[in-house]
Amino acid sequence: MADKKKKNLPPQAQNYQAFQEKREVKRPIVKNCIKAFLVGGFICLIGQLISTFYIYFFDFTEQTVGNPTVATLIFLTMLLTGFGVYDRIGQFAGAGSAVPVTGFGNAVISAAIEHRTEGFVLGVGGNMFKLAGSVILFGVFSAFVVALIKTIIMTWGGF
Repeated sequence: MADKKKKNLPPQAQNYQAFQEKREVKRPIVKNCIKAFLVGGFICLIGQLISTFYIYFFDFTEQTVGNPTVATLIFLTMLLTGFGVYDRIGQFAGAGSAVPVTGFGNAVISAAIEHRTEGFVLGVGGNMFKLAGSVILFGVFSAFVVALIKTIIMTWGGF
């Protein structure tokens, strides 16, 4: 398909595309994937350590430890973002730092920090959930739909 597009271009544009392709910096895809995998795995390891800590010291069960673990990870991410550390981690790891729940915390606090000069209500409050708002909305709506389906099945199906 790309070759077909090249043939339809004037010769000067074809020469420019060839020139551009020769000088384009090749991205180290495998290296970036390995970094993302390792950093994302390390973040998950930290989450597992936090879960184990809560189970051992605060008498949570495996069923109830999820919420405080996620809240702790988001809090730590927001703290690290505020100090500028998480941005460096994100620069190094790419999607490895954005995909876990820590990416959500980073998105929320980054928008809040960016708009703090506009005031607490209109700046921070109004813009804090611009990036993460769709995630929250989708999560809440999906949970509602799943709970509704489960309720219907349990009520009518007799399971």
